[in-house]
Amino acid sequence: MRFLPHSDTDRQAMLASIGVASVDDLFTDIPADLRVHGLDLPKAASEISVERTLGRLAARNMPASSVPFFVGAGAYKHHVPATVDHLIQRSEFLTSYTPYQPEITQGTLQVLFEFQTQVAHLTGMDVANASMYDGSTATAEAVLMAHRVTKRKKAILSGGLHPHYRAVVESLSDMAGDVVAALPADPTSTEDILATIDKDTSCVVVQSPSVYGHLIDLAPIAAKAHEVGALLVAVVTEIVSLGLVESPGAQGADIVVGEGQSIGNPLTFGGPYVGLFATRQKYVRQMPGRLCGETVDAEGRRGFVLTLSTREQHIRRDKATSNICTNSGLCALAFTIHMTLLGEAGLVRLARINHANAVRLADSLSELPGVSLLNDSFFNEFTLRLPGDAAAIVEGLAAKGVLAGVPVSRLEPGKPELANLLIVASTEVNTDEDRAALVAALREVL
Repeated sequence: MRFLPHSDTDRQAMLASIGVASVDDLFTDIPADLRVHGLDLPKAASEISVERTLGRLAARNMPASSVPFFVGAGAYKHHVPATVDHLIQRSEFLTSYTPYQPEITQGTLQVLFEFQTQVAHLTGMDVANASMYDGSTATAEAVLMAHRVTKRKKAILSGGLHPHYRAVVESLSDMAGDVVAALPADPTSTEDILATIDKDTSCVVVQSPSVYGHLIDLAPIAAKAHEVGALLVAVVTEIVSLGLVESPGAQGADIVVGEGQSIGNPLTFGGPYVGLFATRQKYVRQMPGRLCGETVDAEGRRGFVLTLSTREQHIRRDKATSNICTNSGLCALAFTIHMTLLGEAGLVRLARINHANAVRLADSLSELPGVSLLNDSFFNEFTLRLPGDAAAIVEGLAAKGVLAGVPVSRLEPGKPELANLLIVASTEVNTDEDRAALVAALREVL
């Protein structure tokens, strides 16, 4: 009982104190078919045995680096220089936490200050915070912020918004009693979002490139939103796209949120990632999370401090802008190091390579019989209509050693009209051989 110090009596006392009869009662909110009822584990095993067992389980995965890989839809495989991993594993970075005491955390604060500067430049906004958990939670927090600014409660979500982001927005909005008007899935980019904006609208949430890869002109949406006193929340899940695409800020966005995983952070089976959040200067006091600022000390020396910390961990709950208890500090550091190594010219070159690779792949795939491309414009990701069930085709391609993309049915289950759609991403890591392997394997499967 070395790692389980509580006795049965202790556990019964705790359960009685909170008013439940058993530990199982604590999980009643989870549907029964999603619960694991008992694990077939031995009482004890040697370290060697455990390592071998876990190794066998891990070997059942198909790692992204082991095969031609074209999966995207919000998480992208990019090359991360070895320098990034080397630096973030230095003990002073790897073990640092919230910089409450600026006199001993100047390094951490300066990194976060540089991170904020990079995100503000990328997004075309005045100010950025010191990161969020990930892109989806940043999006939900942007909606809540828009409600505070406009004193309204209705958010309109584009049909091109990532379904997982939509779900997070809906969850937080439901708890707050807010209204969410989510437009239907928009794989062909034909929705008329302007017609949905009215005087009750707090914000319009638009992703560009959309989850289906479409590049969206944000300017007319921003103009219509501002006409009725609403805000435009722009979402970017592929931050590398801003190396080529005009920034959301330049297109009129009021709040820009996104996922920074593509810079400095590997896929890692889905996390941890780094959320980006930027806005106009006039809204800075409604921004969630925390903000690092530059100042001078009593002797006139340059220094950094937490300038705004309007979260529950720092101030009273009723005055807080969010309940976020931390930020993705190490992931933000990785982002900052990688972006510093790239520089502006490097980011533009990286973006051009991504776009060129995707164009070549889209051209080749759309020539296959029965395959059609749904995008008129895209960055490094696009949607195909296949002559069959996309999920089944992806499984067939995986059996041939190619991870072809994300079936839309995985993101939008229960919608048979989307079952033959496949989202494909191609970044700088895909070689000519990788693309040829996908084309050949898809031809065989079809």
